[in-house]
Amino acid sequence: MRRICLTLPTNRACPATIEAIGAEAVHAAEHFDVEVHLLILDSCDTPTYEEHAAAVRRLPGHPRVVPHHLDEAGQKDFLERTIGRADATKPELLLRLMLPDSLSYGACTNRAFLISFALGCESVHRRDSDSRYQVADGAPVFPIHHELTSLGRPAAEAARSVSETELAPEHADRPVSMVGSSFIGPPSVDIDEIESIDGDVYHDVVSLWAPLDWSPEQKRELVEESFRGAGSAAFDQDRTTLSLVDPMRVDMCNIAFHGVHGRVPLPPATDTIGSDYFLIHLVYDAGLPGVLHNRNIVNFYTAERRTDQGFVAYQTRFAKFLLSMLYYNVVYDALGRAGDTLLDDEGHVRARAVAELVRESTGVDTADNRERLRRLDTAYRELGGRYADFADHLAPHRDRLLDEARSDMEDFALLTEEWERLVRAARRTPVLNPVGEDR
Repeated sequence: MRRICLTLPTNRACPATIEAIGAEAVHAAEHFDVEVHLLILDSCDTPTYEEHAAAVRRLPGHPRVVPHHLDEAGQKDFLERTIGRADATKPELLLRLMLPDSLSYGACTNRAFLISFALGCESVHRRDSDSRYQVADGAPVFPIHHELTSLGRPAAEAARSVSETELAPEHADRPVSMVGSSFIGPPSVDIDEIESIDGDVYHDVVSLWAPLDWSPEQKRELVEESFRGAGSAAFDQDRTTLSLVDPMRVDMCNIAFHGVHGRVPLPPATDTIGSDYFLIHLVYDAGLPGVLHNRNIVNFYTAERRTDQGFVAYQTRFAKFLLSMLYYNVVYDALGRAGDTLLDDEGHVRARAVAELVRESTGVDTADNRERLRRLDTAYRELGGRYADFADHLAPHRDRLLDEARSDMEDFALLTEEWERLVRAARRTPVLNPVGEDR
């Protein structure tokens, strides 16, 4: 029987999501020969943590579903013991990259990766707290069904369980490394208000994540499909495709990895949306098979984003995302050229090769990022209102943001270099300190 990790990182109140993901865990255990470790990584304050703990206690018991609910103190304890056992260089920096003081989409998932190895799990299945499952014929439509049908199987074998195959024969002997889908509902990035105010400004802002020298047509096509997910069409019937999955077709709220997450981590950048999508690109560029399904999750916006404080925080994360793309565009281009040379003789991703490409990207000229900030400032001032106020807020922080975008990539290169050592150590480290209890 294989062990799997179904994980929910959260920094907001989400008892309903915990109840729903608990039902997905039971579905997996009842339909597949698996032991499901339901891992909730909780970064909330104490009252919210207690609310979540009560929700976990209310989950129906199942002999092959094992819940784990860790607050940040528990996560830190595990990380300190793992980093110490790894005898890693710069242990204090690694701890900060794994558990930073600020929000990090990549770091929270990296913690789930390491803890999953400590639990003996072979795959990680991630969901988000601001999403719900679709319902068909009165029952939730769980993505984990397709994930467990194909994940980790040789592509030639998985081909017998999908609706269609678009995979070249030379990839047929490789295992399915990723299974995913997307979302329906509001765009994944909370900037749809900009489009409602001024469509032209929306185009100008969204296109800033493309290389600045792209043609107008390339930018227009990118803007049209950016952050839209699977649109608004509700689930009707299952459709699954075995292929090299286009990174634009899947989302991190609806994803599962096998193998690759033990070789390369996600970027640990703080206060940067999109920092957790790297493995989706790596799987595609390295020629690792994946399955795209249509059990899309329902996205929704939390009320916190609508507050003045939440607005500033989110727009800052978006600005940092735009700046990060100077480096990621360089890395993704290099990964695409490298192709399956990124794999070793056993078909595993060569972490050192990836780290080298990430580190090389930090040497690019930052002139394009200065231009991105200039154009973003112009666009937000044209929008007026709180967007103009945000432009005033951002202006004095430009140099710091430019420096952070570069240093985030340096940190990512370092973490990638140390990752396999951390994974080996995690496999030998109990999640809970043997002398303590789950906190």
